[in-house]
This record gives sequence, C-alpha cells and structure tokens, in this order.
Amino acid sequence: MTETKSILEFPCQFPIKAMGKTRDDFDAIVVEIIRRHAGDIREGAISSRASKGGAYTAVTVIIEATSREQLDAIYQGLTDSPDVLMAL
Repeated sequence: MTETKSILEFPCQFPIKAMGKTRDDFDAIVVEIIRRHAGDIREGAISSRASKGGAYTAVTVIIEATSREQLDAIYQGLTDSPDVLMAL
C-alpha cells in the first residue's frame, strides 16, 4: 500500500472558506458546522464578505487543525449542508 504524506504539519492554523446565498444566519450555520469538529473558535477567527451584487456571502473561519481526518470531516459537513454552495 502506498502512503501519501501530507504537506501540512499538524497542528496548524488553517483557513476554511464556505460560500452560500446571502441570508442573515449564514455565518452562524457555517460556524456551527465547523464547531462540531473543531470545538471553540477563537475571537477574530471569523470573517465574511458579500459578493459584488450581494446575492452570495463567503465566510472564512481560521481553526487550529489537528489532523487531515478533522479537515475531511469539516469539509464533508459543509458540503452536506444545503445552505453551503461551495467549501474551499
């Protein structure tokens, strides 16, 4: 079996970005999904930005990532949400 080595060294600061249609609680939806897998999120680690026309919002959350499995679980949770159109 071939083992792939991660280019990330854990633990590390890791930004997660999620995009969806603009709504009042989109930030809270994204943060709640990420907290399920990352626990508390430090103050100042969340930022959001509306698209030029305001129809979409991008939320970035910087977490202390502990493993590739944790990141995979976060991205799976985000992509499973009907409110999240894209996660990067």
